[in-house]
Amino acid sequence: MNRILIIDDDKELCALIKQSVLQESIEADCCYSGESGLLRLKEKEYQLVILDVMMPGFDGFETLEQIRKESSLPILMFTSKNDSVSKVRGLRAGADDYLTKPFDMDELIARILSLIRRYTRFNPKDGQSQTFDFDGLSIDLNNRSIHAVNGDYELPPKEFDLLLLLAKNQGKILTKQQIYENVWGEEYVYDDSNIMAIISRLRKKIEDNPGNPHYIQTVKGIGYRFNREV
Repeated sequence: MNRILIIDDDKELCALIKQSVLQESIEADCCYSGESGLLRLKEKEYQLVILDVMMPGFDGFETLEQIRKESSLPILMFTSKNDSVSKVRGLRAGADDYLTKPFDMDELIARILSLIRRYTRFNPKDGQSQTFDFDGLSIDLNNRSIHAVNGDYELPPKEFDLLLLLAKNQGKILTKQQIYENVWGEEYVYDDSNIMAIISRLRKKIEDNPGNPHYIQTVKGIGYRFNREV
């Protein structure tokens, strides 16, 4: 059974979420501070963390920073209504998704299921398939190749690494800095031409209409995202 960790000082909300996810066969543990949440993460295995921005002591951003030093677990953040600064800050710091309070419980459950599905898909157990399939696109990790509507390709290293990075973070907005530092393994030097050139080449290979991309979406002013709907 999948298990999630809820880090939020709103005890009533934690209890409600815990009860709701149990109906989806998901167990939930609750911690009411960032410090206690970090300790719990060292004790148990989880498939998702729900993290509130506003908490006493370690706030959500400090807690997120500490989690990202140790783990690539998907993290869903709660932000206040109309707080666009927190949304962008959370995404840049490594959050996978966010919801604004108050939110619809059905939407929260849908986000939780989607994030867990993505995480378990791209973290297969030993012996499981190393091929990831989307609508009309298949990524073969063993051969570092793809099968797409436009044909089969063995991708050059940077093209494959960039595509895999986006796909592994399906639905999450990645900044150009995050992409550069992960794919090139170097400090970001504010040169976006390499990233844009590779994105353009990838789109020509995997997109039916590169001018209206289905897989790799541009998020103006921030970066790129792999379509969560494929």
